[in-house]
Amino acid sequence: MNSPARFPADFVWGASTAAYQIEGATTEDGRGPSVWDTFCAVPGNVRDGDSGEHAADHYHRYNEDLDLIADLGLASYRFSIAWPRIQPTGSGKPNQKGLDFYRRLVDGLAERGVRPMATLFHWDLPQELQDRGGWENRDTAERFAEYAEICYDALEIRDWLTINEPKTVVDCGYRFGSHAPGFKDDARAFVACHHLLLAHGLASRVLHERHPGRRIGPALNLHPTYPADDTPEAREAAHHQDGLENRLYLDPVFKGRYPEDTLRWISERGPMADHILDGDLGVISEPIDVLGVQYYTPVFVDGKGERVFRHERAQAEWLEIYPEGLHDILVRVQRDYPGVPMIITENGLATVDGIDADGRVRDQRRIAYLRDHLSATHRAMEAGAQVEAYHVWSLLDNFEWAEGYSQRFGIVYVDYATQQRTPKDSALWYRDVAKSGELR
Repeated sequence: MNSPARFPADFVWGASTAAYQIEGATTEDGRGPSVWDTFCAVPGNVRDGDSGEHAADHYHRYNEDLDLIADLGLASYRFSIAWPRIQPTGSGKPNQKGLDFYRRLVDGLAERGVRPMATLFHWDLPQELQDRGGWENRDTAERFAEYAEICYDALEIRDWLTINEPKTVVDCGYRFGSHAPGFKDDARAFVACHHLLLAHGLASRVLHERHPGRRIGPALNLHPTYPADDTPEAREAAHHQDGLENRLYLDPVFKGRYPEDTLRWISERGPMADHILDGDLGVISEPIDVLGVQYYTPVFVDGKGERVFRHERAQAEWLEIYPEGLHDILVRVQRDYPGVPMIITENGLATVDGIDADGRVRDQRRIAYLRDHLSATHRAMEAGAQVEAYHVWSLLDNFEWAEGYSQRFGIVYVDYATQQRTPKDSALWYRDVAKSGELR
């Protein structure tokens, strides 16, 4: 770049993690089992038979990890709360040791001058709730609101995220079976979709009623969709795919209605519409204060609706590297759903990393990826997108769901045998960007 892209002085630089991916300690201090503990225990579900049982041992090493955040000069840390630590069965009296852990975490961030941003649900549903029907059961949304209220009252946190990537739960958990709970059933998937969004709305309403002045919103993984060729069939297929990827989640939250074309398609495959009760869309469209935007990949589709890859793919083969997609989705959200500030809550790349003889992790491909996506963010902001923060995914190498420990998204290398942390070259690069506010 000939001249540096300068971000506003109040732009917030941060990093993200998720409880099941980093905490470990899955049976300690009263934590109950989650759907992911159950899913990982089934042979063949996760690469190499891995699980989150130990992960990055953040539960015991959180102070070390908070020091890393501070040393990198980051102003925000987005983490998730493990519902089974707070309510081991998904309902009832809170587990004090679980609450105390997150109190220590939040206090530790405050001591280091770092803002906490907490996600209430990052996929680790208490197994007992799953046994009662999981997200297909409307009652789970009510239980989620009760759990959220416990967290709000216990933790001094201004910014909250409700549901992390409901689309991934719907698609990977219920349509394709690659994530917990491991179903392959469109009819069940979209019933779960409605109840996930209802849970978001109920929890948002509770925060606004009990803690005015705090902020809340969902964290949505948005995939800009494009026709793979210039034909009417491809354009129509791209619009349909956009409905499933983006409008199915954005429209009810911002507009209080599901997109008609997408709802028709879903209704041909199952009973979701029967579960939309009077008042539900009013709850789901409870005004949000912030929108978490997560971007990894675009989706190009041909006239048959099949995905076509047009650019380089990452180690995670679903991830097509296309920074322009981040620019496009930010500008599109600002245009179609204005009025709410956006926070980029996840953006990152898995690479095959290793420590060199001199102790460095030279992850130049990740640096290039981050630079290009931050440049796209800056251009979107110049075009009017209201983006106030960026969180790299992820602070630490971690348990990457169905891929186990085979993919490393962290800017900090974790040796899982010793749990030693080593900031990668990307972490040092990101530290300098955060300090200067400039992208060179």
